[in-house]
Amino acid sequence: MDLRHLRYFVAVAEAGSLTVAAEKRLHTAQPSLSRQMRDLEAELGCELMIRGAKGIALTAAGRVFLDHARGVLLQVEAAIEATRRAATPAKASFVIGFLTGYEFDWLPAVMRIMRDELPATEVVILSLSSPDLADGLMRGKIDLAFMRHERKASGLVFTRLIDEPLIVLMPAEHRLAKRRAITADDITVEQLVGVPHDKSPALRSITDAFGKRLGIDLAPDHEVDNLSMAISLVASTGGIALMPLYARNLLPSTVIYRPLAGVAPTIDLSLGYSEVNTSPLLKIIVSRIGDLKFSHA
Repeated sequence: MDLRHLRYFVAVAEAGSLTVAAEKRLHTAQPSLSRQMRDLEAELGCELMIRGAKGIALTAAGRVFLDHARGVLLQVEAAIEATRRAATPAKASFVIGFLTGYEFDWLPAVMRIMRDELPATEVVILSLSSPDLADGLMRGKIDLAFMRHERKASGLVFTRLIDEPLIVLMPAEHRLAKRRAITADDITVEQLVGVPHDKSPALRSITDAFGKRLGIDLAPDHEVDNLSMAISLVASTGGIALMPLYARNLLPSTVIYRPLAGVAPTIDLSLGYSEVNTSPLLKIIVSRIGDLKFSHA
C-alpha cells in the first residue's frame, strides 16, 4: 500500500462515485481507478465500498478506513510543510490564526510578545473560521490559533483563555432595542440568524443546548457562514442573532447588542496548536500565555 492508494480512496469516498473521482478530481481513467480500489481491498482483505448504478456507498470497514486515511494524509502534509520550513531557517516566520473578529482584542498582546522575544521574525496573520483554523494547524500551515476547542480535531493541544457570554444582536431600530436585557419569550417570536453545524460547530451546539434548556427552538431561520454575514443579515432582515460578546467589536451603527436575561450561556476562546509542532517560536508564545490573559483582563 502506498500514499496513492490512500489519496485515491479518499477522493472516491468524498465524490461518492468512481467516475466523478476519476474525471473531476484525479484526472485518470476510471478503469484504472477501479483496479486500484480493488487492489486496495485485496490488500486489506475486506470490502471498502459497495458499487452501484448511482455510485458507491462505503461499508462499515470503509468508513473506518476513511477516517484513518484522512489522518495519515494530513500527517504527511504536515511533515512536508514542517520540513520545507525547516530547510529555510533564514526566513523565520510564524503564522498566527484568529477566529475572525478576535484580532481586535488579542493581536496587540501577541505582537508585544513577538517584538520582545523575536523582533526579526516575520509574523503572518490569518483570519478564518474555527474549523478552518483547526485544519490549518493539523496540516502544519498555521503555528498558533485563537479559536474554539474543536472536539474532533485530533493531535491539537488547547489552552482555554476566556469564556464569554452570548449576546443578542439586533437592528438599532428594533422593537427590543429599548430593553435592557432580552428574554426567552422575546427570542421565540423573532426571526433568528444563526450558524450551521459545519462552519461553527461549537457555537451552534451551545445555542441548541440553550434553546433546549429554555424549552424553545433556536434552529436558525437564516444560516450564515461567519459573523460579518450574520451582522449584514440582521441589518437587512430585521432579525436577531445570538453571538459571542466579541461580536460587539464589529458592529456598525445600524446594529446594536443587548445581554440575555438571567444566566447567559458562554463559549470558550482557546489557544490551539499542534502537539507535533517543534517550533521554538511556538514554545516562547505558549510559555507566555499568562501574559496574554493578563493583557486581556
